[in-house]
Amino acid sequence: MKFIEDIFAKVRPNFEKGGKWEKFYYIYEAHETLFLVPNSTTGATGVQVRDAIDMKRMMMTVIIAMIPCLLFGIWNAGHQHYLAVGEVAALGDKLLTGAILVVPIIAVSYAVGLGIEFTFATINRHDVNEGFLVTGMLIPLVMPASIPLWQVGLATAFAVIIGKEVFGGTGMNILNVALTARAFLYFAYPSQISGDVWSYIGDGTAVAGFSGATPLAVGAAAVEGTTPMVEMLNNSWSTGLFDFWNMFLGIMPGSIGETSTLMCLIGAAILIGTGVGSWKIIFSVFAGAFVMGTVCNLVGANEYMLLPAQYHLVIGGLAFGAVFMASDPVTATQTETGKWIYGFLIGILTVIIRVFNPAYPEGIMLAILLMNVFAPLIDYYVVAANKKRRLKRATV
Repeated sequence: MKFIEDIFAKVRPNFEKGGKWEKFYYIYEAHETLFLVPNSTTGATGVQVRDAIDMKRMMMTVIIAMIPCLLFGIWNAGHQHYLAVGEVAALGDKLLTGAILVVPIIAVSYAVGLGIEFTFATINRHDVNEGFLVTGMLIPLVMPASIPLWQVGLATAFAVIIGKEVFGGTGMNILNVALTARAFLYFAYPSQISGDVWSYIGDGTAVAGFSGATPLAVGAAAVEGTTPMVEMLNNSWSTGLFDFWNMFLGIMPGSIGETSTLMCLIGAAILIGTGVGSWKIIFSVFAGAFVMGTVCNLVGANEYMLLPAQYHLVIGGLAFGAVFMASDPVTATQTETGKWIYGFLIGILTVIIRVFNPAYPEGIMLAILLMNVFAPLIDYYVVAANKKRRLKRATV
């Protein structure tokens, strides 16, 4: 650590006022505070608080929580490739193939996003926002491994500029930035991000019957038919591909980081255990989805509505959205009661969108973005109710 401190101390005068690289000070400062704990306090007067946990370290905790999803996603990308070509491969081959697909997506996301962040920081002369440390990883994890790299760059630029910078930067945005990127691609280039999303490396031909369809695409088809959705899932091209426990583990086509509910729950344990994530929001999203799934079972107007409620918890990106998107401290509700309401409504809306509007099978994306907009309103009425209750007690 002393070695790193010496390096930054040696070059620091070049970036301070009067130095030859003065205009790049905030880029320097962003790298320094990433490697070293800032030597700063909460203010010039009054109570002083110095803690090893700052915004960058909080962001790094979220990234650590996403590592299980990332590693599994790399393996699953390679696994789906070899399923597509009908070959048996060793673990190392699957990881290498998956890395060839996934790592460039991550690189493009960070290169474009951080490039824009550094540009805005240099022009406006403000600190580099830490939020993109997480956003830069979230964007690749909500993309299918087959997404064209130019689309990743375009979506990242759109999300950072339109979804965040126009609102004033990190902490001021009202919409989750990573979901803004996904929503942009969903409406601009839907064929590359939904439905039959899987493609593979090489010039070979996929095995007979392989489609790359996700379980949500199967659910959309079930709305128009009479075959029970569970039967459609279990009779997919590869026997057992979409059975409940296989989907819980995440061994299926889908976006890189969101197929495995198990990996998402490991990430949730890290976030909750460190106090970074809100267990109330995470739990209430799952609860809302389960309750709405049960209500749909009682109505049973189509085969999708008859899907057992627990299946809604393991298909699509519900688990990933609940853990890493819905609990975003910037765009979520801030009051304790509001967190329950906010998460529960996200879960309910996710199932409603899936079941009643199959054109948008991944309901969690739209549900979270919609509730991002209503989060301040929920907090407003929760606070107003608390004030009214306290005033009533005070005047009795």
